[in-house]
Amino acid sequence: MPLVRCNGAEIYYEDHGTGEPILFLHGAWAGCRYFEAQLTGLSTEYRTIAFDFRGHGRSAKTEVGHTLAQYAQDVHAILDHLALDDVVIVGWSLGAIVSWEYIDRFGTERVRALVDVDMEPSPMQHDDNEYGSYNVDGLTELHRRIQSEPAEVIERTIDLLLNDASSRELRTMMFDEMSRTPPSIKSAMLLELLCDYRNVLPAIDVPTLVCAGADEKWRSVPAVEHAAELIPDARVELFEESGHCLTVEEPERFNDVASDFVESL
Repeated sequence: MPLVRCNGAEIYYEDHGTGEPILFLHGAWAGCRYFEAQLTGLSTEYRTIAFDFRGHGRSAKTEVGHTLAQYAQDVHAILDHLALDDVVIVGWSLGAIVSWEYIDRFGTERVRALVDVDMEPSPMQHDDNEYGSYNVDGLTELHRRIQSEPAEVIERTIDLLLNDASSRELRTMMFDEMSRTPPSIKSAMLLELLCDYRNVLPAIDVPTLVCAGADEKWRSVPAVEHAAELIPDARVELFEESGHCLTVEEPERFNDVASDFVESL
């Protein structure tokens, strides 16, 4: 099992194929299994890489370090370990935020392009934020439920994540992945949703593709599209048959869109 030590944590990663590198960053409580169709399907054309964030999947369940800043530091360590330059970073949900944090901290010297998969620039509701999916009361209640009924929270989350949550095979994979992140880490990560990247995105100077699921239940399509409005040289692709999990709900189309975007660079 390929592991790399990143800033005090053993991080699990996968590395497939050869060619231009594409690095996939997964969402909260998820893992690189959400990118299996991309890691294998695109590896005939590109070098496809993904890793499990600390506290997730097959990586170490560290007691500390569950911040966007630390996750971005881990991305930097992975790039160093695998000697990746001119990489296309595909960030889904939390992974998109981590990619923005990485760029805010390290710039775009090693980044060729970005793909933001279904994430908004400022997740929290503010007086000056037209969008925002979360509020303090909602996060407080979610924290309490994570600590008191973790399995029920996972089942409900799966229902919210998918356009069609009826596939038993997909639900089993998602339940297994979410169960790998301990409740203590799940709760700790809720504070990171207080982030706001509206002042960061206008400085991104690499081509960016923003992908939105038409049946997203947590945030609106305009909220996701707002990222493209803030990022120069960004365009939007709408996935009509997807909720929040585009890479597993429309894997073939996602691969085609991602490949076309890379080829257009």
